[in-house]
Amino acid sequence: MGIQALIILVFVLVLLLSAFRFSLKSSSIVFLGALLGWTMLFSPPTWLFVLLLAGTLSLLVVLNHPPFRQRFLTKPLFAQAQAVMPKVSQTEQEALDAGKVWWDAEIWSGAPDWQKILAYPQASLTPEERTFIDGPVETFCRMIDDWQITHTLLDLPPEAWQYLKENKFFGLVIAKEYGGLGFSATAHSAVIAKIASRSIPAAVTVMVPNSIGPAELLFHYGTQEQKDYFLPRLATGEEIPCFGLTGPTAGSDASATPDHGIICKGEYQGDETIGIRLNWHKRYITLGPIATIIGLAFKLYDPDQLLGDREDLGITFALIPRDTPGIWVGNRHFPLNCPFQNGPNKGKDVFIPLDMVIGGREGIGNGWSMLMEALAAGRGVSLPALSTGGAKMASRAIGAYAAARKQFNLPIHRFEGVEEALTRIGGNTYIMDSARAITVHGIDNGERPAVVTAIAKYHLTELMRSVINDAMDVQGGAGICLGPKNLLGRIYQSAPIGITVEGANILTRTFIIFNQSLLRCHPFIQQEIKAIKTGSLNHFDQALFGHLGFLLSNFSRTLFMGFGGNALLPKQGDKVTGKYISQVTRLSSAFALVGDVSMLVLGADLKRKEKLTGRLSDVISNLFLTMAVIKHYHDSGTPVQDKPLVEWGCQKCLHAAQEGLLSLFANFPVKAIGHFLRWTVFPLGRSYPQPDDRLGRQVAAILISDTPARDRLTEGIFLPDNEEEPLTLLDAYLTTSAQAQSGEAALQDAVKTNKLTATGAEERINEAAQKNILSPSQAELLLTLEQYRHKIIAVDDFPTL
Repeated sequence: MGIQALIILVFVLVLLLSAFRFSLKSSSIVFLGALLGWTMLFSPPTWLFVLLLAGTLSLLVVLNHPPFRQRFLTKPLFAQAQAVMPKVSQTEQEALDAGKVWWDAEIWSGAPDWQKILAYPQASLTPEERTFIDGPVETFCRMIDDWQITHTLLDLPPEAWQYLKENKFFGLVIAKEYGGLGFSATAHSAVIAKIASRSIPAAVTVMVPNSIGPAELLFHYGTQEQKDYFLPRLATGEEIPCFGLTGPTAGSDASATPDHGIICKGEYQGDETIGIRLNWHKRYITLGPIATIIGLAFKLYDPDQLLGDREDLGITFALIPRDTPGIWVGNRHFPLNCPFQNGPNKGKDVFIPLDMVIGGREGIGNGWSMLMEALAAGRGVSLPALSTGGAKMASRAIGAYAAARKQFNLPIHRFEGVEEALTRIGGNTYIMDSARAITVHGIDNGERPAVVTAIAKYHLTELMRSVINDAMDVQGGAGICLGPKNLLGRIYQSAPIGITVEGANILTRTFIIFNQSLLRCHPFIQQEIKAIKTGSLNHFDQALFGHLGFLLSNFSRTLFMGFGGNALLPKQGDKVTGKYISQVTRLSSAFALVGDVSMLVLGADLKRKEKLTGRLSDVISNLFLTMAVIKHYHDSGTPVQDKPLVEWGCQKCLHAAQEGLLSLFANFPVKAIGHFLRWTVFPLGRSYPQPDDRLGRQVAAILISDTPARDRLTEGIFLPDNEEEPLTLLDAYLTTSAQAQSGEAALQDAVKTNKLTATGAEERINEAAQKNILSPSQAELLLTLEQYRHKIIAVDDFPTL
């Protein structure tokens, strides 16, 4: 056996040892044993082999002996390491450090622990929470009319505002000890989703006080005195809060805001005290026009050093009563015909005492970290819930509409173009509900998953836009005519609103998701950064060689599984999800490899390569969404009727992850490395096609039939019982259509065989009944269907102006 065979053996052995993550010491022993065994079996000792063996032994000794390794290998790299690490500002660092790692760390591991993932506790509603949703939330949905809110009043009616206050809708997440309801994130999400399926402005009104704002910041960071005073008033709506971060010139970048406060002496309520003189200009402030308490973010300075020896004290939050002298509250904004209360406010030389700072003196300068920690959990609840509620309502409505609406004597769902849109609507809604559910489950189990909540916010608001666009296309002309009968128009108008708030989606995708996951979830980056900052060569050495082993392992695993090696992995999941579990595992290794290589090659420039980080964000996001679909199906009891939704969701997300990787390879700044990564990750070419038409047809069929699968997909939305409500009519049509199938078949057969002379639908039914082609009960059902159809396709009109 020649030297070429020996080289192949060495290469394969290295790949296998690293792929199965043998330790360095164990790998060294196996490697030396293999070389000696090769010599004894195939090749007598020669000077070349002895030289090779001696060199290998020397290298392994250096690698396995830390003092030697540090002296000869680590030390030269230590001085250069800082240049490789991405540099971030203080506010960026606080954003990146916020929250905890969760399933995002499983993806970065390159080997997700599926036993842990599938066994993760499933949150559920308590009896009290279920009673609230079935009682006060149901009642609230019945008492509001979205057309009245969006067209006539441009606000909730007074009785609705009063009902929200009396039933503590503004205190969903405030602890019971402070007079709130103390609900879980799961319940909070369910409440918002249900209201959103009735009215987006109403959902936003309930959402904001329970989301990122004064109540949450007070609960986590306020002084006891602040909690005791404000939280009970916020819970009952006695005080209405708003949160002022965004300004005209700096957006939501608190580090660039011109809004500022100066520590000084002044008079407050007749007493001289040390306080803050504030000047600010905010806009886009939800609930701002009616708020009684303004939560304000500003930069704080102490030029006279009244509080210490620092002048720049950092970003600070304060709670300021609206009636404080110097405050101006402007007129309302009008966000895309979604008339929740929103508007600007200003402050000119507003003096407040220090105890208005959230957290008192201890809270000075900690405002940005407070907000980032709150966002780490909060952005995973409200907007994903609102988006999912809107998508569920659209799925339920548009499937029935496609069954009722006819063109060329056929229900429009029979046309493949419409079927394709219905497929995306149903499949994307299932993905959204899966991600929403698992994210709030994590929050309820004590997680503050910053990366996962950013993924949920970004993708669910984007998917709602996609769902509503498709639904509007299916509805056609009826969709663009606003009025009480139009269920989709206002959701369509409001879709961009969620995309812009709690982190604009472009920024979330291109900066937050990947960069935060890299610095927080990577097994070794944080250790390396800490070692560099502290100057610890020993800790840097341990982290560096752990990192190199991790990189080699992911390279080996990626190549091994790219050639089909994932078929050798332990089988997990069931018959539906097992193959997708192994594919997520394969792509997680590929993602960790590509992320590592991108950082090592581009270093600090990676942060500025937002097109690349955006694509890497797409990869980790779609892997998480696939995991969520698998987990949701598992937690739902694996109903066989939901299989098409699960298959479609997994295939769509895996294809998107693949395309994100391929796009990154094609645009990698170092072309040779881009080509190398492509052939490493996909040595046999593209592996994940988009869902095929057969599967899409099965998904669409769920939306156009009155089945348990359709009910599960749209569970949790408001279902009115007024028989003239559009959604009630649509549901009634599907139910009646299922009962009328035999009559429809008989009528169609009579038409095909020229047994009928009438041309109108109702006339044909009556003629068929007279000729005994239809029984009286069949004719009655078909006539009822026609009545429903006429009401469903009707469009609102108004007097000429």
